[in-house]
Amino acid sequence: MSVMNVRPTSPRSARSARITTGAIAAIAALGLLSLTACSSGTSGKNSEGKLKVVASFYPMEFLAKEIGGDHVSVSALTKPGVEPHDLELTPRQTGSLDEAGAIVYLKGLQPAVDKAIKQSSAKHVVDAASLTELEEHGTEVDGHEHGSGDGHEGHEGHEGHEHKHEGGDPHIWLDPVKYAQVAKGVAKALGEADPDHKADFEKNADALANKLDGLHKKFEAGLKNRASDTFISTHAAFGYLAERYGLTEESVSGIDPESEPSAARMKDLHKVAEEHHVSTIFFETLASPKTAKTLASDLKLKTDVLDPLEGITDESKGDDYFEVMESNLAALRKALGTK
Repeated sequence: MSVMNVRPTSPRSARSARITTGAIAAIAALGLLSLTACSSGTSGKNSEGKLKVVASFYPMEFLAKEIGGDHVSVSALTKPGVEPHDLELTPRQTGSLDEAGAIVYLKGLQPAVDKAIKQSSAKHVVDAASLTELEEHGTEVDGHEHGSGDGHEGHEGHEGHEHKHEGGDPHIWLDPVKYAQVAKGVAKALGEADPDHKADFEKNADALANKLDGLHKKFEAGLKNRASDTFISTHAAFGYLAERYGLTEESVSGIDPESEPSAARMKDLHKVAEEHHVSTIFFETLASPKTAKTLASDLKLKTDVLDPLEGITDESKGDDYFEVMESNLAALRKALGTK
C-alpha cells in the first residue's frame, strides 16, 4: 500500500491563500460597484445630478430648457440647420433615449423619432401632441384645397395638393395659446421624472405661460385693422396661428415643406394672390425658397421670411422662440397692410 505524503501548509502559503481570497472578494465587490454604476448611469441623471432630457427638435428643446431651468441637462435630436421632418437618427442618438430621464417630443412630425421612442425603454416620455387638441389644416377635400384658418370659409374651387396629415396638423407651437397648454403638460411630466424639483418646474411653466400670453396679446393687437386676411407661405405650418387670429394661410407646399406643388396648385395661387390682394410671398430658412421666389417673381410680388421655428440658425431673425415670433408678427403686419 502506498502512502501519500502531505506537506504541511507553510505560513507563507496560508497567507498567499488569504491574499488570493481577498483579491477575489475585492474583484467581486468591484463588479458589484460596476453594476451599481451602470444602474446609476441609466437613472436618467448626469454626473451633476441633473435630469437628462432629450428633446426631439427646437420647440420641444426650448420648452424643456425654459421649464427645467438649472435642474435639467437638455440635448436635442435635431441639430440647428437640419430640416426636422426628414430627420434620420444615428445609433448614438437612438441609444440616448434609453439613458434619458425624460423625453419631450411631438408625435406625428418626425417618423424616425416616433419609431425610436416606441422601441426605447424610457419611462418618462411626454408627447406634446397629446397635451392640446390637434386639428386638420390645409387639407384636401373632394379635390379642392381649403385655406387654413378662419378668416374665410376656405377658398372654394381651388385645386388641392395636400392630403391629411395623420393625427392632425402638428405645428401647435406657432399658436402661443396652444404652446402654453403644452408647457403645463411638460412641467407635469418633468415633475414625475424628478419629483424633488416638481415645484420649480411648475413655477417655471407658469412664468413661461405668462410670457406666451403676452405674445398672444401682441399678435391680437398687432393684426387688427388689416387690409387683407390672406397670406401665402412655403408650407402649411401656420394653420393654428391663422385660425387664432382670423387669417387664412395658403401654402405652396403642404404640411411637408419638401413636397412639390402641382402646376394646377401654382395656377391656383396666382388666382388667390389676385383675389385676396396678397402683397408678399413668404419663404423660410430651413426649406428651399426657390418655388416661393419663382411665384413671387411671376406675380411681381415681394418676398419675406415667415419662420416656422423648427430650428434656430444664424439665418434666423432672432435668437430664441420669442424673438423669432415677434419678427414673424412684424412680417405679417407689413404683408397684410395693418395700420
